[in-house]
Amino acid sequence: MKWLLLLGLVALSECVVRVPLTKGKSLRDHLREEGKLSDYLKTYEEEAASKFSQTEDAVVTYESMRNFLDACYYGTIAIGTPPQAFRVMFDTGSSNLWVPSINCNSPACRNRWRFDPASSSTFKSNNVQSVLGYGMGSVSGVLGNDTVQVGSLVVTNQAFTLTNAEVNRFARVPYDGFLGLSYPDMFNDGTTTVFDNMWNQGLIPDDLFSIYLSSYGDSGSMVIFGAIDPSYYLGNIYWVPVSKERYWQITMESVSVNGNIIACDGGCQAIVDSGTTMIGGPRSGIINILNVIGATMDSNREFSVDCYTIDDLPDLHFTINGKAFIVPARAYINQKTCTAKFIMRHSYMPDLWVLGDVFMREYYTVFDRANNNVGFATAA
Repeated sequence: MKWLLLLGLVALSECVVRVPLTKGKSLRDHLREEGKLSDYLKTYEEEAASKFSQTEDAVVTYESMRNFLDACYYGTIAIGTPPQAFRVMFDTGSSNLWVPSINCNSPACRNRWRFDPASSSTFKSNNVQSVLGYGMGSVSGVLGNDTVQVGSLVVTNQAFTLTNAEVNRFARVPYDGFLGLSYPDMFNDGTTTVFDNMWNQGLIPDDLFSIYLSSYGDSGSMVIFGAIDPSYYLGNIYWVPVSKERYWQITMESVSVNGNIIACDGGCQAIVDSGTTMIGGPRSGIINILNVIGATMDSNREFSVDCYTIDDLPDLHFTINGKAFIVPARAYINQKTCTAKFIMRHSYMPDLWVLGDVFMREYYTVFDRANNNVGFATAA
């Protein structure tokens, strides 16, 4: 039996969920205690049945995503014949597709919808084991191939991992699995990513996708496969070349406040990652930012600011390919808890900056595989 080990290629994605949950309880446990579980499950099942009962021929697909407390975004896909529905994070910081299998008995899997290979007439097992590493822990399982439906797009013979073990931290998130949208270089088992199969199988008109992330309390978050939609942005799109075809990695020139460079002096590398909640960077750079905004560590080991000073905090300027992209205090400070949305990178590739959801909520983002560019435009 061949083993596929991906822990050396740790995906940077992490849904940092900061919600008032009692330690050890899952999202399902809290819904059950509040008497909301049956309504939640009913809504999920009705949504899935409606979404995948028919497949339309379409070349551009809009896949809606739900905003979970500004911590992560996820949408619904289906795998198998007949389709089995799953909620997945559309993650530009990794490239694998995985969902729990019925053979997974980890606490995280028990609270999820699990894939049953025996119930799919199109499933094929290839007898390859896989271990996938993420910022919040690892999952392991076996690779298989089946039909995957994303909106109106039906991808055939798609490789994915059926997990049989997941770290317990995954029990605290509202989705079932991941759909990675990074470069195939991270998917090093010789198979093809979901997005590459969309393009290779002629399902989308352009070799790109774009993402719009709504703010807390708002609907409308969307990943669009095969198109750029001007209704989601204002002004022009500014294009930045990909510096390394693995993550969606780009060169950043500096991070500054009021014209003074406070981080990334002389240039640095950054990735655009829809699967990371915050803005991450090297310890020295993040400390400089925290010092400038007057943030101090509180009893929860989070970085807090004086709630009365938020309106006076400065904009951060991320200069990329000659243009300054502004992230204001209302974006990088949690208005309810007065905590800063930054995280220090201290493990895998610690010098790499991560422009997560905090940044992407400000900028409609285009991921252009045909030209190896990332495009940013002010979100509408």
